[in-house]
Amino acid sequence: MIHHLAQLNIAKFLQPIDHPDVADFVEMLEPINAMADDTPGFIWRLVGETDNATDIQFYDDPKKLVNMSVWTDIDSLRKFVYRSNHVEAFKRRAEWADAPVEAHQVLWWIPAWHQPSLDEADERLNQLRAKGPTASAFTFAKSFPSPNEPATEES
Repeated sequence: MIHHLAQLNIAKFLQPIDHPDVADFVEMLEPINAMADDTPGFIWRLVGETDNATDIQFYDDPKKLVNMSVWTDIDSLRKFVYRSNHVEAFKRRAEWADAPVEAHQVLWWIPAWHQPSLDEADERLNQLRAKGPTASAFTFAKSFPSPNEPATEES
């Protein structure tokens, strides 16, 4: 069976998404999402009614935003996050969101073409918080190979 990589990250914003202090972030969303959509290895991303996920309220706090996507492999996601124009938004996150006090991003392998739910993603994030990185919920810093790949020294 072929597997893809799912990722969830959450951020607790300092202001509501329609606040002027968040305007730069909102302006970056469309071009960054378009870039993700065109990135080799990208498969799917969570969207609401606005072609991004900012209008999806999964948690009780309306300032807690979610981002979820699926990629063919960890290297494709890593290149997008850290080696593309996305990194500019990443560097500015402190302007818009609180510094995380616990794990805020989780990666996990899914069967190819499975579309993960936010409930599934939240369960993986809670696993990561409770147990640290494991084969079922991990991070960029401590990743695990796809179930159909042999383990490597980096794993």
